Amino acid sequence: MSEVAKCGLCGEPMPPGEEMFNYHGHSGPCPPKKIDHSGMKLGKRLPRRDPRTLRLAKYFAPAPMPLPPDSVDWSKGITSWGMMLNDNLGDCTIAACGHAIQVWSANAGSEITVPDDAILAAYEAWDGYDPKDPSSDDGGVELDVLNQWRANQLAGHPLLAYADPDPQNDYHVKFAIAYFGGVYIGLALPLSAQSQEVWDVADGANDSWGGHAVFVCGYDADGLTCITWGQIKRMTWAFWAKYCDEAHALIGQDWLRQGKSPDGFDMFALVTDLHAVTG
Repeated sequence: MSEVAKCGLCGEPMPPGEEMFNYHGHSGPCPPKKIDHSGMKLGKRLPRRDPRTLRLAKYFAPAPMPLPPDSVDWSKGITSWGMMLNDNLGDCTIAACGHAIQVWSANAGSEITVPDDAILAAYEAWDGYDPKDPSSDDGGVELDVLNQWRANQLAGHPLLAYADPDPQNDYHVKFAIAYFGGVYIGLALPLSAQSQEVWDVADGANDSWGGHAVFVCGYDADGLTCITWGQIKRMTWAFWAKYCDEAHALIGQDWLRQGKSPDGFDMFALVTDLHAVTG
């Protein structure tokens, strides 16, 4: 049996009659890239609403929040993000924290990747996973993870504080990403997200896949950029508006080292208030 001729660009089989060519293009471009995330793990439980949760806008009084730029990209050209075990475990609430540290440290001068054993240790300690009990691979609650991170650090990386932007206010969301190096969010993913290259609202997509935590590191007029399953993933603003069910602006020590926090932000008041609320 002769070997099937494949395109040197996309790797897909060449159409009949074009087997002698090395690339698609004679009768049409390369076929759309096939996306299949169905084998990936999720792991974000339903949001826990705490009336004591601090709101980001409070800490800019009396001056208004600064205007965010039209676009931001803190990914710093990183191409190797690492799965952070989220291909085999439902530890997305921890993996997203690891990706935040990558973004912050890269922008502070030298990228740091949290090792898998530290991610696993946090999943066990913060989300209750027991490797001897597969049924305990049940994900985690974002708010609980952030409180644990503040109290215990992640692989030696402190989280100083966090406060929530209004996830349905694009201005708040852009501000948080621009000035704090990204946002840690939760998505109630639809099944349609399993096969989309860019996450977007699909007609008739009402079936739920499950909750997923990701770190969003950029935005522009067309949408937002998040990190998940070891790669960059884009989503439209419409997708965010429909499926984002929580968002948290994080103040990490790694981010503060690069000095991009906004003027007029009362960090001391935020840390003091958070300590009073959570201990």
